[in-house]
Amino acid sequence: MRRGEEFASAIRGGKRAGRPTLVAHLSTQGDPEGPPLVGFVVSKAVGGAVVRNRVKRRLRHLMRHRLHSLPRGSLLVVRANPQAASARSEHLAAELDVALDRLIGRRAPGRRSGRPVATDGQA
Repeated sequence: MRRGEEFASAIRGGKRAGRPTLVAHLSTQGDPEGPPLVGFVVSKAVGGAVVRNRVKRRLRHLMRHRLHSLPRGSLLVVRANPQAASARSEHLAAELDVALDRLIGRRAPGRRSGRPVATDGQA
């Protein structure tokens, strides 16, 4: 994603899922026949130019393996929070997965309505 209108459409007209290291905005108002588009926002609050570019590269790499899970024609904006600069890749990947699961509507296994499932026979 490169055009400002696409970023604005995803941020203003889409759903939002926030995590401590990142915030994801998903809009399904794009071209239904086109591929999903992803854009990244990494502000100066995250760090200097080297740190910002490193965070963008890490997020781009993580999204490359998750792109197939996005609806066709959707617009996704991933905004990095300052904590993303010091987060380990595994943690960043887990946070991205949680955000995408919330936006797409998938449920984590063993979870129901956000609460853990009782394992001792009590509800």
